[in-house]
Amino acid sequence: MRLSWNEIRARAAEFARTWADASYEKGETQPFYEAFFRIFGVERRSVARYEEQVRRLDDRRGFMDLFWPGVLLVEQKSAGRSLDAAAEQADAYFDALPSRDRPRYRLLSDFRTFDLYDRDERERVSFPLSDLPEHIEKFGFILGVERRAFRDQDPVNIEAAELMGRLHDRLRDTGYAGEPLERFLVRLLFCLFADDTGVFEPRDLLLDLLESRTREDGSDLGNTLTQLFQVLDTPVEDRYSTLDEDLARFPHVNGDLFRGTLPIPSFDGAMRGALLDACRFDWSKISPAIFGALFQSVMDPVERREQGAHYTTERNILKVIQPLFLDDLRSEFRRIAARKDRGRRAALLAFWKRLGAMQFLDPACGCGNFLIIAYRELRSLEIELLRELRGDGQALDVAALSQVDVDQFHGIELGEFPARIAAAALWMMDHIMNNRLSLEFGQSFVRIPLEKSPRIRCADALETDWSGVLAPDRCSFVFGNPPFHGAKYQSPKQREQVRRIANLGGNGGTLDYVAAWFLRAGEYLAEGSARIGFVATNSITQGEQAAQLWPLLFERHGLEISFAHRTFAWGSNARGKAHVHVVILGLSRKETAPAKRRLFTYEHGGEEALEVAEPTISPYLFGAAGLPNPHLVVREAARPLNGMPRIIMGSQPIDGGHFIFTREERDRFLGEEPGAGPFFRPFLGAREFLRGGRRWILALHETPPQVLRTLPSVRERVAAVREFRSKSRRAQTKALAETPTVWQANILPTSPFLVMPEVSSERRSYLPIGWLEPPVVPSNLVRILPNAAPWHFALLTSAMHMAWLRSMGGRLKSDFRYSIGLVYNTFPLPAAPGQGEESGFAALDAPAQAVLDARARYPGATLADLYDPDTMPPDLKKAHLRLDRAVDRLYRKAPFQSERERVEHLLERYARLAAPLTARRKKTRRRR
Repeated sequence: MRLSWNEIRARAAEFARTWADASYEKGETQPFYEAFFRIFGVERRSVARYEEQVRRLDDRRGFMDLFWPGVLLVEQKSAGRSLDAAAEQADAYFDALPSRDRPRYRLLSDFRTFDLYDRDERERVSFPLSDLPEHIEKFGFILGVERRAFRDQDPVNIEAAELMGRLHDRLRDTGYAGEPLERFLVRLLFCLFADDTGVFEPRDLLLDLLESRTREDGSDLGNTLTQLFQVLDTPVEDRYSTLDEDLARFPHVNGDLFRGTLPIPSFDGAMRGALLDACRFDWSKISPAIFGALFQSVMDPVERREQGAHYTTERNILKVIQPLFLDDLRSEFRRIAARKDRGRRAALLAFWKRLGAMQFLDPACGCGNFLIIAYRELRSLEIELLRELRGDGQALDVAALSQVDVDQFHGIELGEFPARIAAAALWMMDHIMNNRLSLEFGQSFVRIPLEKSPRIRCADALETDWSGVLAPDRCSFVFGNPPFHGAKYQSPKQREQVRRIANLGGNGGTLDYVAAWFLRAGEYLAEGSARIGFVATNSITQGEQAAQLWPLLFERHGLEISFAHRTFAWGSNARGKAHVHVVILGLSRKETAPAKRRLFTYEHGGEEALEVAEPTISPYLFGAAGLPNPHLVVREAARPLNGMPRIIMGSQPIDGGHFIFTREERDRFLGEEPGAGPFFRPFLGAREFLRGGRRWILALHETPPQVLRTLPSVRERVAAVREFRSKSRRAQTKALAETPTVWQANILPTSPFLVMPEVSSERRSYLPIGWLEPPVVPSNLVRILPNAAPWHFALLTSAMHMAWLRSMGGRLKSDFRYSIGLVYNTFPLPAAPGQGEESGFAALDAPAQAVLDARARYPGATLADLYDPDTMPPDLKKAHLRLDRAVDRLYRKAPFQSERERVEHLLERYARLAAPLTARRKKTRRRR
């Protein structure tokens, strides 16, 4: 039974009185520390050793006075001796130890003074022996109770993941696999954590059992662990009287974690060594939130990709939960704590009760990362509240020290293994927070055996009634990181789920998988007042998906955006982590949406967000206060709504690469068949256009058959193209096999044409566009505008058009993707050409030519060089700024102060431009 801190403090005072006259290092050190460990109810011999020999880095041998591997190193001196020399000696021993044995704590003493140093937290405290009772909590690590500030992406988390990964792989290789292996690993993870954090007493109880009571060949290790799990599942009063005394020292844990018997795994010596390595690792350093990444690190990479698993750093989780609920709760708490009236304590108690009544749901909880961090932050706030209540001078009942518990946290998870990890990790976080509470208030507060459990449902969230997990009228917040799958990468079942839930009709739309969670949450909120905070792929706030999804959320489900993080790179703690770009979206029902919405923006890929308050937020994630309809979405148009000439995609051969050549390949080919020379044309895609270089393509469209008959190597290529197309699964491609000398898309310009790349770096302020001439053949990775005028170039490379592209275009990761239907065809012009206003656009000719002239002054530079923000020539930048001002003046006289102003202005024009189409859609819906 763990001693309370008050009991430990009383024992410390008695120890200080008893040993007040001790002074001799050689004769009194060992009995001094035997008594010191008994202050905590721990026998020294169970954890630490005296006079441990070590060879220092200077090759001298020395003896550590007391050594607890991985935890504590003591250097003792006689009374009055310098502790500076003791520190040098202890540090020399520390440097000579293997990394796994290097202790976190260093204690120096001359019997009259204690000097304790925490290497992890870099905290040092020194005090006389008589003050030991006031500082005794500093030695909580002896019980596994210690303060820990978990660091985001701490390398120690990766080390822990690798340890568990190796153990997983070795067990799996023996044939111990599937659900038994998963359940075994979850139990083992809890035991490793428990051995270093005070669940098992004394610390390293598990390590001692496995190291001293199992054979080196590992032959009895499986049986020992199986028996241990049964002991942990059995109340102390129900255990056999003949139970081995070393096993009897373990507490009753239960909580369903150890319920049920597993097949006994078979270990060998190497596997036993791997497990002992894991036992010697300091698991008190691990945040339970990392267990999601631990799980991912041992998943099969194919399975990881199919599930769309992206495990999350604590920093990114806080980006969701802080604006969703934590910031508001902290603000309310500070306001109550600052009160000076008689109602202050009653208000604190009411706030405390509300914390204990909140209910949280993560409908894609994975291994519970979001639930775990939310629980930790709620418990931390509760501890602050309890400090305030204690400050009122009234005693706090230890039994009621925490009203927040794990059964307030609910999740839905498809996989049974991560669902089990989520529950176990929440219990671990509960224990960490109980330790913090115990240290804070000097009372022992534990929840072992486990009585309450997190509510984790193992099910498909898109096929499950969320109300059956948590009634919507009880739910406070819905949050999480649903799986990411683009429309093209969904399984048939996933695609059917999204289409059924979205119910868009027709072809069902092109929504990402994550959109289904937003729609299900919208349905769920119809019967409650919870708020939503989800991570999502940034594609649902761009391009065609924005026009499909947001009208459903706004109109069908009555939601509003209450906060949002614009696009940023998503971090992960997992081995083989996924690299994705995401947004975070907070949604509320209209009647509960805040008056001021919070919008977070990340500049140039930075990690720090700039926050602004907005009355409303657009689906494209910018402030929409100036719009007549803040819910306005831009819909893809089949032809230009703005009167501009049609823009087209370049040529798409669909040839299996048989018609495409590098320069060297073309030269070799012509060396063998010089008659093919007239049929080769330069072939440029986005990469060649931006970065230089050239490929070549065989253009055989109008080649007479009698000429082809004389070119056997060309005919071999034609035959290879026919075979490639005939093997395709696409009916359209198979049909092309009948005409193998032509491409699927045949664009062979006969006059100069304007070119823009399909994808361009987000770092560029301007889209690099320019003219090319025949005989160049553009590929399908560029867009072209035949017979373009200078004012077309001016508009398309302007800041106004870039603002439209950034807000309406899709993204490839975070780079811009130029969509003809969404960007070009919908771009609102200052005036429609073809109605006599071309003279206004003529004012753009001169500044457009100035941009081209500035480029021409750098003949050796590529467009990528010229438009890189770090290397862009100053004169080119100035030419673009002059062009921007000329374009802006066509839209309005007053200059634009920000990109937001530009987009708002363009959206106002778009609303008028698209009004006839909107009216027709509404009329069609009424007819249906």
